[in-house]
Amino acid sequence: MKLYFFPGACSLSPHIALREAGLPFDLEQVDLKAKTTKSGADYRAVNPKGSVPALGLDNGEVLTEAAVIVQYIADRKPEAKLLPAVGTMDRVRVQEWLNYVATEIHKGLGPLFNPNLPAEAKAIMKENLAARFELLSKHLEKRSFLHGDAFTVADGYLFTVLGWTKWLEIDLGKWPVLAAYRERIENRPAVQAAMRVEGLLK
Repeated sequence: MKLYFFPGACSLSPHIALREAGLPFDLEQVDLKAKTTKSGADYRAVNPKGSVPALGLDNGEVLTEAAVIVQYIADRKPEAKLLPAVGTMDRVRVQEWLNYVATEIHKGLGPLFNPNLPAEAKAIMKENLAARFELLSKHLEKRSFLHGDAFTVADGYLFTVLGWTKWLEIDLGKWPVLAAYRERIENRPAVQAAMRVEGLLK
């Protein structure tokens, strides 16, 4: 498998999942502005959407969308227990969190990177995010992970997008539960390894 990534982007989530699962994979960095890979190839030929992540499979197929890719990875190595078993309510609950992170947190934070977004719009979006951060804080007050008593791919995804707050002038310290959660996830060896490879840790 080959993961196409950009440092610190949502592709960090499947990067973490691959390392947590202990699966063999290659990495190729993408220039998101030029839409080329580090080797100089046209990235749109890999992923017509032009965004990361994309996961090239050994059979030549390509998967896109972080929340889908991490589920595929988890199912490739079920003994890693990155997702509960198919058909269980626990699995549905983790998928529920994956969808929430994708649609409410990821898509709430992403537009704030746009330098042309008016200040008024940014203020409204940050206010909406604050309400979602409050919900997450309350949920995580008495638990270490989003669901159950173990790390899942939903935690890797939430960790990734919460990391964007430092570049968006959002002080995660206002939500100490979330700050502690992110620090807890960051201390995992697989997370450290992924971040180090992407140049996010010295």
